[in-house]
Amino acid sequence: MDLEKKVKKMGLGHEEGFGAPCLKCKEKCEGFELHYWRKICRNCKCGQEEHDIPSSNEEDRKVGKLFEDTKYTTLIEKLKNDPVYKRNVMILSSPVPAKKNITIDTVTYEWAPPVQNQALARQYMQMLPKEKQPVAGSEGAQYRKKQLAKQLPAHDQDPSKCHELSPSEVKHMEQFVKKYKREALGVGDVKLPGDVEVRAPDENNLKNGGGRGTSSAVGTMEKSPNRKASQYHCKLNMKEGDPAVYAERAGYDKLWHPGCFICCTCSELLVDMIYFWKNGNLYCGRHYCDSERPRCAGCDELIFSNEYTLAEGQNWHLKHFCCFDCDCVLAGITYLTVNDKPVCKSCYMKNHAVICQGCHNAIDPEVQRVTYNNFNWHATRECFLCSCCSKCLIGQKFISVEGMLFCSVACKEKMMS
Repeated sequence: MDLEKKVKKMGLGHEEGFGAPCLKCKEKCEGFELHYWRKICRNCKCGQEEHDIPSSNEEDRKVGKLFEDTKYTTLIEKLKNDPVYKRNVMILSSPVPAKKNITIDTVTYEWAPPVQNQALARQYMQMLPKEKQPVAGSEGAQYRKKQLAKQLPAHDQDPSKCHELSPSEVKHMEQFVKKYKREALGVGDVKLPGDVEVRAPDENNLKNGGGRGTSSAVGTMEKSPNRKASQYHCKLNMKEGDPAVYAERAGYDKLWHPGCFICCTCSELLVDMIYFWKNGNLYCGRHYCDSERPRCAGCDELIFSNEYTLAEGQNWHLKHFCCFDCDCVLAGITYLTVNDKPVCKSCYMKNHAVICQGCHNAIDPEVQRVTYNNFNWHATRECFLCSCCSKCLIGQKFISVEGMLFCSVACKEKMMS
């Protein structure tokens, strides 16, 4: 299968991603070109989320699929039988006095809490850090887009987005996804603390293993506007009149400031308030899955096979423990690590090895070398020598000037004159 077909199979065609610059390393990226199983750009090695790729439709389909077969079906709609996220876009208009006429200043939020009270949604937005408010065309909108890709990778929920899963792996993944939708997935609820109804746990649900506030725990409800709810993250009190975020699976006796509704692992805002609840903690989708299954450091997918390898402190599919540069399988051969990525010796020598100032050849990582002021030499009589008289300097005092070596002040002055 050629590269283009592989790319389209992974869900990204030329029209959606090719040519998009990398926001992280614009100087060296020629445009986004998806590696067919690594989920990164073949040109700059950065993730898709680092590239300026128009992907709102794809992201809405991804979130729609996440909410399919859950209690959150009100947040999706069917388009050609595919579930699509009904993202709540909020447009605020305010008059601005001008010299002659009053103009209208319009601000569009690419996402806002799905509440009927727009004033409450506006309050919520103003309580987020300004650089994380998803105003269209802003740094905050770019942040939301990046977190959607990072926190909710499509390959954590859809086997068709994964690389060559076996029928057994597909089955195990589908069971895993059903389980986390049933037991952990939730969407935050924005309310004023005084308006919250407390849900008492249902005894039958507790006997069946459910907990307070889960989607299956209906129980009885009581109004308690004067109770003291605990601020679950920062432990600071809520200001009167400020909205709070609640997580049904945590129970309505716990609440969060809008800016405190974050993943317990990466500490990033939970994108669109989508959370996963486990052992008293909020997780984003990625880190919840990481707490349940090993993740392959090569393809970024969860591992559902019985056999995988552990190397360099990370987990790998057997077929994905490959050179980061040329993709050759590394099992049984010498490799080195560059920025925590495994690289075969051939690619290391070609692309990453330091250069000897003496012979101007790459230095084999397994041979001795001398390093001084970011310059390197083979530790041999032929390379580590005086630039003037060629005296061997191994074990001798020397003077270094911009990568040149001298055995004495006389040699230095003679060479530099």
